[in-house]
Amino acid sequence: MSTKLRTQLRHIVATALALIPLVALLTPFTVAHTQGAPTTWDAYAVRYATLPQFKVSGLIAGADTSRRLDIAMMVWLLKGPGGRNVVVDAGFTRDDLIARWKPTGFLRPDSAVALAGVAAREVTDVIVSHIHWDHFDGAALFPNARIWVQREEVDHHIDSTGKRINNTIDAPDAAMLHALRTAGRLRLVDGDAKEVIPGITVYTGGKHTFASQYASVRLTGGSTAVIASDNVYLYENLTQHRPIAQTLDSLSNVAQHARMRALAAERLIVPGHDPAVLERFERVGERVVRIR
Repeated sequence: MSTKLRTQLRHIVATALALIPLVALLTPFTVAHTQGAPTTWDAYAVRYATLPQFKVSGLIAGADTSRRLDIAMMVWLLKGPGGRNVVVDAGFTRDDLIARWKPTGFLRPDSAVALAGVAAREVTDVIVSHIHWDHFDGAALFPNARIWVQREEVDHHIDSTGKRINNTIDAPDAAMLHALRTAGRLRLVDGDAKEVIPGITVYTGGKHTFASQYASVRLTGGSTAVIASDNVYLYENLTQHRPIAQTLDSLSNVAQHARMRALAAERLIVPGHDPAVLERFERVGERVVRIR
């Protein structure tokens, strides 16, 4: 090896050794910055129907039995990175339910979500707060979605063969729940405070049904919203510290309202059926408001 070549090699090695401390300093920062970047979501409430003149006493414990309210039937859309689109609750679509409840302005939930710019086939996940007909019946409208529900909610309502063991779930919805499980589309959540999708965490305890859940979502911009679903029917449940009228445990329900306030600013706690949701947030399309 020539003297000139040896001199060049020594220079290369010396330069590399000099850079090692700099690499050691920069590499952890770069990796931590990439891995630690939080996943955030754009959140929307989408109204697909109205139930006219609903008894408020069926929503708020102890409310005046003469009060009536045109309640909003909503689903919630969360748009995330990489084309991930999450629908919280799926509404209803069966003809017998429409005939029984006579909703006004009814639009199938998948068509309502499309108004927010997401086709049914583009929905990657559906988080079901509970198995009541107006929150679960439309789950099959989203053919490519994983369906997230509490394991105890499933086990309390159907057995391993799909037989309905609790009348809280409608028979057609029990059959659909079993079919989704058989198809491998169910994602069973084991308990409270589980981050099921990055930036989206579900909580139990409201006891609207045996294992109802609600979701917190980290919003674009850094704040957090709580999609309360039926664990809070109306803003009035929060402002008056009143439990929902349909709960298995009123104390547990009120305790969860306090917990929601710890998770998010009260203005970002979104009730399940309050028409004021469509007035308090920015309207971004027909039937659609952005939660922020």
